[in-house]
Order: sequence, then structure tokens, then C-alpha cells
Amino acid sequence: MPSGAYLVTGGAGFIGSHLVDALLEAGARVVALDDLSTGRLSNLDRARRNPEFRFVQGSVLDELVIDDLVHQCDTVVHLAAAVGVKRVVEQPLKSLTTNIRGSEIVMAAAHRYRRKILLASSSEIYGRNSSGPLDEGADRILGSPAVVRWAYSTAKAVDEILANAYHRERGLPTIVVRMFNTVGPRQSPAYGMVIPRLVRQAVADEPLTVFGHGRQTRCFAHVLDVVDALLALLDDVRAVGETFNIGSSEEISIGALAELIIERSGSRAEIRLIPYEQAYGAGFEDMDRRVPDTRKLRELTGWAPRYTLHDVLRQTIEEARSEALRSGELVAP
Repeated sequence: MPSGAYLVTGGAGFIGSHLVDALLEAGARVVALDDLSTGRLSNLDRARRNPEFRFVQGSVLDELVIDDLVHQCDTVVHLAAAVGVKRVVEQPLKSLTTNIRGSEIVMAAAHRYRRKILLASSSEIYGRNSSGPLDEGADRILGSPAVVRWAYSTAKAVDEILANAYHRERGLPTIVVRMFNTVGPRQSPAYGMVIPRLVRQAVADEPLTVFGHGRQTRCFAHVLDVVDALLALLDDVRAVGETFNIGSSEEISIGALAELIIERSGSRAEIRLIPYEQAYGAGFEDMDRRVPDTRKLRELTGWAPRYTLHDVLRQTIEEARSEALRSGELVAP
């Protein structure tokens, strides 16, 4: 299991906070850095009770802070990023700056102190490539640079190129992971995250807004399965210098997902199709299918998902109901 001291950037975020908990449980010392723009301190309530944990509020764009924290740690897990389609479309310049310049600063510090670094990339790397399942060598298919949608994909591609160049030219121990639609407890419905948004609409008996035609398919991996994969890769020297897909192969259309959420939550809501142009603005492009090939990860580590989509929905519905009860938006039966 992982040991030593870890710096987790974006540590108060959805995935970051679950990774922090798992690292502490494994006996590691952990520093979480987060600017709290999308992360939440409440995500770290469990971690903050552990004497081996420290939280630092700050930005990956702050070179002095990054230099100091990387120097203090043995391993860096770089999760901090501007996330979510909605956020990237609305703030493309800020997203590009955070995702590219932030990664440059973190990787330069990791090189300076010879620290292993795991870089979180994304299935957005593949662009609108809808063939599948997609393996790590699949082609990237992108539209025009004028289409803001592809800013995040481009930024993550630059991050990966930087990580690979540092490894090949300067010997930096790097691991790149491409995550496909990670979901589960603590995920915010903001920023275009589809399952928490649809679940909260269903719990409130509001129309479930499905963008586009609803026939596009995705796979949703439970955050605890994703964390298991990250721990396995961090603990395996053979992962260094490699790129891995992490995700579920349980494929479902977004329309069918909305129907399943209504059924599982007992909601009286209806499904409402919203054109992409209305949701994201003119010129938005999407892909019809996104399914990962995780054979490389499985063959190296033996990893396999433990949770199904039904597990994800059950937990997310329970969490949404608890939040609604606390806020007074829902009355207990």
C-alpha cells in the first residue's frame, strides 16, 4: 500500500477528498492543497480528524506555495483542474490557465525535487471519437479550435505531453490516468455533472433536463473504484511512464439514465430534452459514445470495479435526500 508523504492538489474536491481519506487509512501522511473554487472543506471533515493530515488553502498557480509543498512530500497527485463542461464553456480562459499553467508549475517542482507525480487527465482527451471501447492509443478527434468545448481536451493533452516529455527527457517518474465519468458521494451537481444534477432534480420532483437527444451513451465509475485504481498505480513501479484509462464498462444512454433515476427515486418528475445550443450556447459539439478500454489497467494491477451503476444511484439519491431534508426542501415521511 502507498506510504510516505503525499501532496494531493485539488484535495478538497470530489475525487481528491476520497483519495485523501484512502491514503490516510493506508497510513500515509497527506497534505491537501485546494483553492476551494469548486472543492468543499466539508469533504475533508473525516480527514481533518487525522493528525497525519494537513490542509492548505491555495492555488496551483502560486509557485512559492507549490515549491514548498512538493519539497515536503514524497509523491504528488495532481488532481487540481477547472472541471465540468459547463465551467469550461463559460470560463475558457480561466480553465486553460489553471489546467495548463498550473500543471507546468506542479511538474516543474516535482522535477526539481525528483518526486513521483500522478497526473489526472480525462476521457475528454479523445475528443469526439465515438468508436469504442477506446484504448490509450486511440486517436483524438477534435473539432475547430474556435469551438470552446474542446479547450479542456486541448489543455489536458498539453498536460499529458508535458508529463511524457519530463519522463522521457529528464527521467521524472510520471503516471498519467484518464478518468471516464467518475461519480458518487460528494459530487456537486454544479458545473454540468450529469448524475448529481439529474438526481437532485428527481428528488425535488423537478423536470430532469437531458441535453441533446438523450441517445448519447456514457459509462459511470464509482469514485471508490477510481481511488482503488489510483492507489494500485501509485504502488506499482511498472506504472511509471505509462498512461491508463480508468472507468466502468457499464454503458447507458443519458435518456435511459434519466428514466432509471426517476424509477429508483420514486420521483413524479418528467424528462425534458434541452437542445445543446440552449444549454451551452451556439456551436456546442458532443460525442455519441464514450466507453473506456481498461484492459491495460486490469492486466497490470488486477483492478476491477466493485460497484455498479445501481450502487452509484442508490448512494447519490440517499445523499440528495439527506441534503434536501437538512435544507428544508424535503419533508421527512
